[in-house]
Amino acid sequence: MKKIIFLASAILVLNSCVVRTATKVVSGAVNIGYKAVKGTVNGISWAVSKAKGKIDEDRLDGTWKVVGVYRGSFEEFSKDQNPDGSFTSDCTESFDQIIFKAKKSKFKPVHCSSDKEDWVKYSLEFGKNPLTKEKENYIEYNSNNYISVIDVNSKTMVLEGNLMPKMAFSGAKLYLLEKVK
Repeated sequence: MKKIIFLASAILVLNSCVVRTATKVVSGAVNIGYKAVKGTVNGISWAVSKAKGKIDEDRLDGTWKVVGVYRGSFEEFSKDQNPDGSFTSDCTESFDQIIFKAKKSKFKPVHCSSDKEDWVKYSLEFGKNPLTKEKENYIEYNSNNYISVIDVNSKTMVLEGNLMPKMAFSGAKLYLLEKVK
């Protein structure tokens, strides 16, 4: 009789452990799935984290198309459970873009792919950003204007700051860009 009670209690304990472990696995998979989908715009993920060290300036080089805009800071974005990162351009045949020439330390914000804009000299720094007072990668241009470089990889770049003055009036601060060439 003691053996039957012992076996029944052992089966009950093992069964509850299996159910508890399975529950943790399922809830963990749900959390990971949510983070991977958070803020996807046109198949490009907004799920980014701030770069942990100095970004190589050559990674900025090229033409970057604006594909997403978040109305708020990166800090607000990281806490937002359901961020609205949509972007609609008023360009019909072209797109809003930024062209970086890293070797010459120049960039050109271009509205609707026109060539009317001027090149702006910049310097990419890693340190305490005078605007945000945080240690980060940032672009300084026109002596006291700053854009935070949140992260850059071979396909996407996330910038924070007054990148597009026409959008800044509506509270836009965080920009998702996709590499064009």
